[in-house]
Amino acid sequence: MTNEHSKSSGRTPGWRDGKNLLRNGPRQLGLSRRDFARTVGIGALALPFLRTLRGQAQAGAAPKRFLVFFSPNGTIPEEFFPDGGETDFRFRRILEPLAPFRDKVIVLRGVDQTSSNSGPGDGHQVGMGHLLTGRELLPGDTMGGCDSCPPVSWASGISIDQRIANEIGATTPFRSVELGARVSGSNIWTRMCYRSASEPIPPEIDPVRAFERLFAGVEVDTGEAERRLREGRSVLDAVQQDFAALQRRVGRDDRARLETHLEVVRELELRLGSSMSTAAECRVPMLGDRVDPGRNENFPRLVEMQMDVMAAAFACGLTNVGSLQWTQSVGNIPFNFDGVGVERRHHDLSHYGDGDLDAREDLIRINRWYAQRYAEMLARLDRIPEGGGSVLDNTVVVWVNELGKGNSHTRRDMPFVLGGSAGGALRTGRSISYSRRPHNDLWVTMLRAFGIGDSTFGDTRFNTGAMSEILV
Repeated sequence: MTNEHSKSSGRTPGWRDGKNLLRNGPRQLGLSRRDFARTVGIGALALPFLRTLRGQAQAGAAPKRFLVFFSPNGTIPEEFFPDGGETDFRFRRILEPLAPFRDKVIVLRGVDQTSSNSGPGDGHQVGMGHLLTGRELLPGDTMGGCDSCPPVSWASGISIDQRIANEIGATTPFRSVELGARVSGSNIWTRMCYRSASEPIPPEIDPVRAFERLFAGVEVDTGEAERRLREGRSVLDAVQQDFAALQRRVGRDDRARLETHLEVVRELELRLGSSMSTAAECRVPMLGDRVDPGRNENFPRLVEMQMDVMAAAFACGLTNVGSLQWTQSVGNIPFNFDGVGVERRHHDLSHYGDGDLDAREDLIRINRWYAQRYAEMLARLDRIPEGGGSVLDNTVVVWVNELGKGNSHTRRDMPFVLGGSAGGALRTGRSISYSRRPHNDLWVTMLRAFGIGDSTFGDTRFNTGAMSEILV
């Protein structure tokens, strides 16, 4: 998990910093919003409310969130895509675990990674590098899996999650959060998120380390917060002297800004006390004992822990953009744990021919396991009340894969699933079939769902417009 806003200045800011901070904003001083909290004295308990500091979020309006959920090596299309029509569809074996969320998902068929037919790289390399960027790979020194494939380095542009983070990431302590499990090495096969050309973002693969970086100092004691509210006490009560001292040290304009900030925090606190309908419930996850992120038998537990961390990061207002990367392109772990029982390695299995029914059955079981994890992530977000619905209702969780089908390395008919409606921007409960639609159009559609007016994304040669069928 790497993020420019997660880096601390290495010291506790003083009153002079506070004066400059109120005038210039925390980002211009290179301070995190956690440091800002210490500077003005409101403490960690107020961190879930800090997205309102710069006036960029309307009071009472739930934020929209974007989450990428990755699994590798393609799928079995005949058992992945639903039968039936747009609204009367029937899940087949792989997506059956999504049945409880039928009304909150969109399954897309006929979406091609058309851009990946342009530029250097082998099937897995271009599949991973183009997945979220829709752009060619840059030349480099990483050889591919075929003799005729020229060596490559990284993708040549920003990924969709980071483009969205550019718009909505400034109001949270972390601009975006990248988590994963069983991701090894640093190369084109292991990176899908890019701040810009040749600037990949590595996922944090240790959930305990992710937890420590995200929640350091965020001591969300729900019982204490409830006691304060019952007794009519504010989270601000304990720091009134500090605020008074700061007010004496700043000018008139800065005093007005500080007073406005105090009013916003108090109003949000009172609203939280009277009704949980306008703010997500912040619960810091209990991860238990540290799990070795390098051992294959720990993979299911690592996935569960990382999903807990991500759900809590959303609920606590620490970020509105994230990604969950399960292994990597050419991911080759065995799924020999309970609930799957597949001894052979995933990537090896993906290269068996269609006539090998045993390999096909194993791949169905592996992909169904990922569908179960996807459904569990949706359930985590759906259990957190927010606004008139849940965090899931204000989020879109995009399940992606670098390939359509493993044994042919095709990037046609990619297995895309959307969960949640991004605050009502998407028309869910449907299975939509296209005729060779470039996946760049899907990312333009996601930009529209977040109120971003870009007409193209990635390589403009592979844009035909937003998918109006998805949007409300």
